[in-house]
Amino acid sequence: MCEQCHTLVHSDELERLAAEAKALEKAGESRLAREKWLTAIALLPPTSTQAEWIRQHVEALGAQPVQPLTRAVPDVGGRSPMTARVKWTSLLSFLAFVAIYSKASGVTFGIGFAVLILIHEMGHFIDIKRRGLPADMPVFLPGLGAYVRWQALGVSLETRAAVSLAGPLAGFLAALACAGLWWQTGNPLWASLARVGAILNLLNLIPVWVLDGGQAALALSKMERVALLVASLGLWLALGQRLFLLVALGAGYRAFFGGDLPPHPSRATTIYYVVVLTVLGVIIKLMPGQGLGLN
Repeated sequence: MCEQCHTLVHSDELERLAAEAKALEKAGESRLAREKWLTAIALLPPTSTQAEWIRQHVEALGAQPVQPLTRAVPDVGGRSPMTARVKWTSLLSFLAFVAIYSKASGVTFGIGFAVLILIHEMGHFIDIKRRGLPADMPVFLPGLGAYVRWQALGVSLETRAAVSLAGPLAGFLAALACAGLWWQTGNPLWASLARVGAILNLLNLIPVWVLDGGQAALALSKMERVALLVASLGLWLALGQRLFLLVALGAGYRAFFGGDLPPHPSRATTIYYVVVLTVLGVIIKLMPGQGLGLN
C-alpha cells in the first residue's frame, strides 16, 4: 500500500485474480479458486479489510484457516482478456449513448449530457479504485443511465455509502463547471446542462431501490434517516425545489418501514449526504429554466 495516499498498488492484479477465482468457484474448482485467492491475499496489506474478507472467504470454501501474511510479494503483471472486453463495452456503450441523445436533443447538448453522466460514473469509479477495490469502467444504457460494476470484498456500510455518494458529488462538480461557463459566456446551453445535471444527480439521491441514495441510506441509523427527512424538508422550504419532497418521502419510508438498519450510526455519511443534497439544490435554484432544462 502506498505510504502517502494509502492506495493499493496492485489493484489491477487483484482485480484480475478476483475475477479468475470467482470464475473457478462457479465451475466448481474450489481448490484452484482457493489458490487464486491466496495469491491475491499476498498482494494486500495483512491488516486490510480486503485481506480479512479473503481469509474468511477461503475458510468458507472449506479450507484450513488462513494466517495473515507479513511478507511482500512482487507484482506478476498481466491483464485478463475480460478487462479489454469491458473497456471496449464501456467505450462503445458511451458512443451509443452520445448518438441517441444527440439525435433527440441536438449534437452539442447530446455530447454535453453524455459527458455529465460519464463524470458522475467516474466519481464512483475513482473512489472505488483509490480504495484498492476492483471495478469495471462505466457501462452506459441509453434511455436508462449508466452503472459501474464493482466488488465490495466485505467493505463496511460506510465505505459503500461513500462510494455511492461520490457519483452525485462528481455530478455536482460537473454541474458547477457548466454553471461557471454559463456565467462567463451567457450561453444558455451551459445553464441547461448545469440544471439537468444537478436535477438528475438530486433524483439519484432519493433513498430508495438501487439509486445512489438508496445504497447510501444503508449506513444511516433510524434517527439519521429522520434527520435526512428533516433536512430535505428544510431544503424544500429554503430553496423551493419540490424534488426534495421525493427525497424526504424516501427518507421517511426508510426510517419507519425500511427494516434494514445498520449495526451502528454513521454521522459522517449523514453529513456527506446532506451537503451533496444542498449544493445540488443551490445549482438548480440559481440556474434559469424550468423542469429538466432541456429547452
